Amino acid sequence: MKIKSAIIFGLTVLSSGYGWAAAPVLHVSKTITIEASANKVWHTAKDFNALNTWHPALASDEIVEGTNNTVGAVRLLTLKGGGTIKEKLLAYDPAGHSFKYSILEGVVPLSDYTSTFVVKSLGKGKSSVTWSGRFKRKDPSDHPGEKENDKAAIDTANAIYQGGLDNLKKIVEAK
Repeated sequence: MKIKSAIIFGLTVLSSGYGWAAAPVLHVSKTITIEASANKVWHTAKDFNALNTWHPALASDEIVEGTNNTVGAVRLLTLKGGGTIKEKLLAYDPAGHSFKYSILEGVVPLSDYTSTFVVKSLGKGKSSVTWSGRFKRKDPSDHPGEKENDKAAIDTANAIYQGGLDNLKKIVEAK
């Protein structure tokens, strides 16, 4: 009887674990080539509190905790269409032209989100920018709504990255 109970308990734990696993880790990565030096691109995009200066979806970006470009800084992004996103700087490497951050809370359908932004030289007057992220959909249930499923999460990240990179390219190449 104890063995049967243990087996039933084990199967119950395992089956409930599948519910936790229903929201897989998702990945999105976008890269763009810009006709400008890596230093010039980095100079435009390096400030954690200035994403709104080159991302077209943002109305404002302000540091609400800590100091700009210092690990631990928290920024509050306000979207032009309404809503906010709060993000925390996890790593900042000016020599390597990169930073990493996470979303603490916000209106996007993502959770457990970390992102990396990297500028690399491709030779004289040319660089690449890669913006990538790892995340889960915000709704971890087995049957999330259409706007809260894996596709919605991936589409959101793709749109954020592509919109930002396209506009960064436009701004930097116009200078």
